[in-house]
Amino acid sequence: MKMKTKLTRAVLLLTAMGSLTFVSCKKEKNPSSGNTNTEAVAAASEDDAVLESTFNEAFDDASGIDDASAGEDIGLYGSGGFGIFSQVNPVGTGDVVNSPQGRCFTVTVEPMARGVFPKTVTIDFGTGCEVRGHLRKGKIIITYSGKLHIPGSKAVTTFDNYYLDSFKIEGKHTLENTSSNNQRSFTVTIEEGKVTNVNSGKWCKWNSTRNITQIEGNGTPFWPLDDIFRITGSTRGECSDGKSWTAETTEPLIKKFTCRWIVKGIIKITVNNTTGELNYGDGTCDNKATVTVNGEVRVIRLR
Repeated sequence: MKMKTKLTRAVLLLTAMGSLTFVSCKKEKNPSSGNTNTEAVAAASEDDAVLESTFNEAFDDASGIDDASAGEDIGLYGSGGFGIFSQVNPVGTGDVVNSPQGRCFTVTVEPMARGVFPKTVTIDFGTGCEVRGHLRKGKIIITYSGKLHIPGSKAVTTFDNYYLDSFKIEGKHTLENTSSNNQRSFTVTIEEGKVTNVNSGKWCKWNSTRNITQIEGNGTPFWPLDDIFRITGSTRGECSDGKSWTAETTEPLIKKFTCRWIVKGIIKITVNNTTGELNYGDGTCDNKATVTVNGEVRVIRLR
C-alpha cells in the first residue's frame, strides 16, 4: 500500500545563521530589551527556517517523483507527485499548478527499467529555471535503494553546482523509511549541509538528524486533512562569522497538515556559550513562537 503521508515542510532544522542575510522570522519589537545573549539566540531562531525549508525541499522532491517522471512511482505520494513534481497546490503555498509538459527542468532516470534498483534520478535546472517561486540552477541528484513507500528504502540526495536564488546548496540529504507495525515514520539525516550566500560569501554548515512519526490521521477517510506528525532530533554546526551552535528537541515538535507552522514543541538552542529555549506554543495554529534566555522572553513571528 502506498504511503501518502503529508510531511510537507515538517522537519525543523535549527541553525545559527549569524550575520547571514537570511530572513525567515521577525521579532516583536521590545525597546526595553538589550540583552545581547537573548538577541543571539533569537537571531538563531529567526534565521533557521531558511535552512529548514531549503532541505525540506530535498525531502519533498525525493518523496514526490512519480510515474510521469520516473516511469514508475518511486516516491511516497503516487501519481499526484509532490515537491517540484506536484500537480496540485500544497496547503497555504499559493503555488501554480505544475504539469510535466510545462516544466522548465529535465529529469533523467538510470536505469529506466521498472523495478530495478538502485535507481538514480537527476533533476537538471540548467542555467536558470523558476520553480515554485524560486530561481534554481544546477542539478539535484537522488539515488533510491527502493520505492520509498516500502519500509527500509532510502533516498540519498546530493547537489551538483546547485543554486536556490542567491544561495548555493551543498551536502548530503538521506531520507529513510523506518515505518513498522503500521506506524509511519521516517528518519532524515543531513551530512555536511552547507548554504552559502553568493552575494556576501557568508555561509553556515551543519549536520542534522530528525525522526518524523505520523501520530494521527493514518488511514482515515479524511486524508490528509487530519494528518499530524511528531518530530524529534538534533543539529550542530558553525557559521563563517565564528558562531557555533547546537539544537536539541526537548519536547517533540508537532506539525499539523492543516497548519503552515509548527504548533507545539520546545527546542534547546545553544549559540556559542549561550543557551536558550525556543517554544512553539500550546498547539494553536499561529505564526508565533517565543525565545527565552535567562528568564527574558522574546516573541518571534514565523514566516
